[in-house]
Amino acid sequence: MNTASKCGFTPQYKGLEAVYKKMHARGLDVLGFPCNQFGAQEPGSEEEIGSFCEINYGVTFPLFAKVDVNGDKAAPLYQYLKKARPGVLGSEVIKWNFTKFLVDRHGNVIERYAPNVEPEAIAGDIEKLL
Repeated sequence: MNTASKCGFTPQYKGLEAVYKKMHARGLDVLGFPCNQFGAQEPGSEEEIGSFCEINYGVTFPLFAKVDVNGDKAAPLYQYLKKARPGVLGSEVIKWNFTKFLVDRHGNVIERYAPNVEPEAIAGDIEKLL
C-alpha cells in the first residue's frame, strides 16, 4: 500500500500492524511504500518516516523508500499492481494514500481496496489466502 504520515488515513497504520502481527507467522507480509504525490502528505526523509511510524503506531512491517505511484515515474511495482487490478471504472490511477492491494504467494493481484477500507475489513480476504 502507498502510505503517508500526514493523511487522515494515517491511523490505519495501527490496524495494519495488528493484522500483520496476527498473521505474519502464517505467511502474511504487509509492505508500505511512502508516497508524497497526494497533498504532499509524506514530506519527511526515509529515516523520519520510519521513526514516525514506529514511535506513533508501533509499525514493525517493512517500509520502503518513497516512491511515485502515478505518472511517468511510477515505480514498476505500482505499474504492475494498477494494471493487474484497476480501480473504479477501470481506472489505473491511484487516487489517494492507503490504497491497498492483496497479492497471493504467487504474485497474483487478488484485490484492490480503496483508502477508506480499514485493514480489519480485509482480514477475512487475507485469511482465505493463508
